[in-house]
Amino acid sequence: MQIAVGIGDRGRVQFVDPDRPGEPLAEVDPAASAEVFRRFEREHAPRWVWVDVRQWYPALLASGVRLARCHDLRLCGAILDHSTFTADVRARGAHPPPGWLPPGPTMVEAVGLAHVPSPLQHETLFDLDGFEFDAPPVQPTPGDRAGAERGAERTSERADASGDRPSAASVVDEYRRQVALVDAGSSPAALRLLIAAESAGALIGAELRAAGLPWSRRVHESVLEAELGARPSAGRKPARMEEVAAVVRAELDAPKLNLDSQVDVLRALRSAGVPTSSTSRWELREHEHPAIEPLIAYKKFARLLSANGWAWLDEWVADDRFRPEYVPGGTATGRWATSGGGALQLPKLVRSAVVADPGWTLVVADAAQLEPRVLTGMSRDEAMERAGRGRDLYRGLVDSGVVATRDEAKVAILGAMYGATTGDSGRLVPRLARAYPRAMRLVDAAARDGERGLQVTTLLGRSSPLPPAEWRATQASASQPDATSSDERRARSSARDWGRFTRNFVVQGSAAEWALCWMADLRARLHALGSSGPGSSNPAATSGEPSARRPAAASGPVFDRAPHLVYFLHDEIIVHTPVDLADVVADAVRGSAVTSGRLLFGEFPIEFPLDLAVVDSYASAEA
Repeated sequence: MQIAVGIGDRGRVQFVDPDRPGEPLAEVDPAASAEVFRRFEREHAPRWVWVDVRQWYPALLASGVRLARCHDLRLCGAILDHSTFTADVRARGAHPPPGWLPPGPTMVEAVGLAHVPSPLQHETLFDLDGFEFDAPPVQPTPGDRAGAERGAERTSERADASGDRPSAASVVDEYRRQVALVDAGSSPAALRLLIAAESAGALIGAELRAAGLPWSRRVHESVLEAELGARPSAGRKPARMEEVAAVVRAELDAPKLNLDSQVDVLRALRSAGVPTSSTSRWELREHEHPAIEPLIAYKKFARLLSANGWAWLDEWVADDRFRPEYVPGGTATGRWATSGGGALQLPKLVRSAVVADPGWTLVVADAAQLEPRVLTGMSRDEAMERAGRGRDLYRGLVDSGVVATRDEAKVAILGAMYGATTGDSGRLVPRLARAYPRAMRLVDAAARDGERGLQVTTLLGRSSPLPPAEWRATQASASQPDATSSDERRARSSARDWGRFTRNFVVQGSAAEWALCWMADLRARLHALGSSGPGSSNPAATSGEPSARRPAAASGPVFDRAPHLVYFLHDEIIVHTPVDLADVVADAVRGSAVTSGRLLFGEFPIEFPLDLAVVDSYASAEA
């Protein structure tokens, strides 16, 4: 059953069955809507259809209402209205989106591709029944050029969630439009799985914020004091920063140097005979000068102070919980972003502050070599699958004789996925092409399509944006009769840059889909575990009644007694769980990884092993 939610006359909340839109199920004042959600969820377990999870779900969670599944029209529309899987339907002019539908978030840089990292910089809502499909080997699908200008424009990271909310009838119409796009698309099964997983991610993002990541202010402050010294007064720098700053100024003979100004620091370094072009620690360490090490130390301290210092602690941590605002689908590839708090960039130094509540523990898991394994599954490269079967994939490449060391294996794989052509990556990638031709053909094809200005598409149907107008102008200028050699070089360089983006897009985007399915399946398993107890039909029930557990009160009324997700970072999750359920939760985390692999790759025997630890502190998982 589906229930559409919108706003009716006098601001009342409407609940409508899309199959019978003329017979509203309920219409109530907003203050009474939580109880209606609760009742319908209990009686029907419907798929809730609404414009945006962020408009409805946070208040429901605060009222103690958990929903199993939904269809987020904003996120799903952003996928369906740009996917090559629906391109033919859209090219016929069918199913245009309504004007009131806010754009989904895509944060692709218009030019420069600064967001594509160098390889050396690396580091249930939905019902599973009916979604299984044995997908054929995927080749990136070029899209048509319709809507190129729209696709090339940058959209905001985060749509405004506070605007007018449409009526339930309008929500029903848009839901039907999206369902029609899926049904008429070239791969309906894949699209159904993707929009279900994307909507699950929207629910999970809201739940992560509601529950919060357990965070000890005491531990965090002790880290800051150990690194920086005592908390300074307003407008002052911590003592250790002042100490190293004084050393830098003395060594550079620049007593008034502003170390927070890169321009001033570069000028002082050059005046002291250090011909550096940047203040990155990698380049600084190429030079010998007594100011280098204290300058690097100052930059480290400044980063800690600005990103996770006392001001950050005051703003983002309350009641022993860190509650960032996640943006599911916040990047072009479908990876998540955050709109505040920096949850996706927590330095190791402060992870010791992530501490489980008394009577609770943390299950920390990350998928080992996720993107290379996803590439293996997408390409159905059997030789690459054998290399990673039952072991570390990078070690498997060494044992197969492709490269000499594990470090070389990592550089080669990352170089293949990110389009490296020079240095060690450029030397090693051809060996991969000989050993694993199917995998390399897939990413090479994606790069060629990108260089031609075409879209590429993930396993389940998320498509890359088309290049921006500046890119197309650069390519066009190189084909003019009066084009110069400089025009041609610039066009080749920008084409290669966009090809690097599309090469990585198909793998990174498909890996994001695997992670969404992993979390969505795990979310349902955790809810079942939290509801179990003696006398339960759940065979995994191993503990006393949930009500007998020591509550994690700061996690809110939905999660205070049940295991729940508290953190997500691309291929890593943390579950906060009562100690008595830790082993069962760990099994659930592993089981969901297996399920996700089967959903995406059918019977192809690709494995997704996890590095998993049950710890009291996040920092201990790194040990």
